[in-house]
Amino acid sequence: MEKNLDREEMLALIGGAVKGDGFRRATFAGATRGYSCEWVRVVIRPVELRGDRHFQFAYQGAKKAVTKNFSPDELDAPLDELVGYGFAGVHITTNGEELDVRTSRKGRVHVGRHKPKSPTELSEPEAHNRVKDVPLPEGRADALLEVMGVSTPDGRVKPTMRAKFTQINEFLKQLRHVFGDAKLADLGRELRILDCGCGSSYLTLAAHHYLNDVLGVPARILGVDVNEEVIRKSVERAERLGASNLEFECRRIGTADVPADIVIALHACDTATDDAIAQAVRSGARLFLGVPCCHHDLNKVISATGPAEVLRPVLRHGIMAQRAADLVTDAFRALALRITGYRTDVVEFVSTEHTARNLMIRAVRGASAAHAGEAEHVAEYIELKRFWRVTPYIEKVLGEPFQQLVRASTL
Repeated sequence: MEKNLDREEMLALIGGAVKGDGFRRATFAGATRGYSCEWVRVVIRPVELRGDRHFQFAYQGAKKAVTKNFSPDELDAPLDELVGYGFAGVHITTNGEELDVRTSRKGRVHVGRHKPKSPTELSEPEAHNRVKDVPLPEGRADALLEVMGVSTPDGRVKPTMRAKFTQINEFLKQLRHVFGDAKLADLGRELRILDCGCGSSYLTLAAHHYLNDVLGVPARILGVDVNEEVIRKSVERAERLGASNLEFECRRIGTADVPADIVIALHACDTATDDAIAQAVRSGARLFLGVPCCHHDLNKVISATGPAEVLRPVLRHGIMAQRAADLVTDAFRALALRITGYRTDVVEFVSTEHTARNLMIRAVRGASAAHAGEAEHVAEYIELKRFWRVTPYIEKVLGEPFQQLVRASTL
């Protein structure tokens, strides 16, 4: 059916469908017939943020992509703006129908209606974790995943990026798991997050997107790394996303005290993980998430002497000695965090089919901070040092305050 529709009539047609209870998705694309527009495609979908219905607008342009969430009360202005652009094609899916609105060069509007492809789908807003309980589900357009090259514009994960997609979601699930325990939503201000050894910043950007755009929790993130090239690329990605409160700096971990509520260190090499832990402790961070990478420090010094002589059959073989040193290093780290007042556990990050470095140290500083220097944990730490006849780097980098906690507990 073709007709002439003015802007108000077009807004009423599109707005009525988007605001309806059965709305599922709207896509604006094609040439624009109205005023100048930097976007080539805009996707609207209902999402649930903190139990309330919102509308997510994913703006995709030639050089950047931006995602914004609006409450029902805020919807009129962005919808009016979209209609003003005059996209040639608008496709809207609801539980009851598929609505196609096509505008010709001469301004004639063709409106097509037909039954939806999946009429049995529920009409409630899609929770971000509904599909396989992942924070960033597959099959939905996501500007972040597209800019990072993980998915196509329509939400399909690229085969070569499947492992990275899994890694991103597993990290966000771990963050979500301990977020409430750390009472991070009750600060009354934006979160301050420090990413130590941010590398290519896939997980940095994912955390920023998930907190700010999905959960609606204001968060400012600083990523630091010693590699100038990866910092440059990270800055470029952030600019393409139009992300605010996201910065990157080229410097070593721990070279400056930065206030932080969350400290993350994902695949930081060797003792860089210890430096990040020390940064978290000095900052009084409520949450630390670390995925250690290569371990070299203890691997060079542990030996089958003294009490550890019983492990000579293990340490005789290089690969087994290396893995033993890895486990001992991370055990020292977990104990040090417990001694400094963190409730700490060590979990599997992702399956080994995605990465061999799949151990995560999770530490939450809450009520347990009052139990810093607990005698039981100090005794375990001292006995582990005695058994292996080593002083771990984590003790050195935590310095005198940590050593005082250990000494005080033994008096």
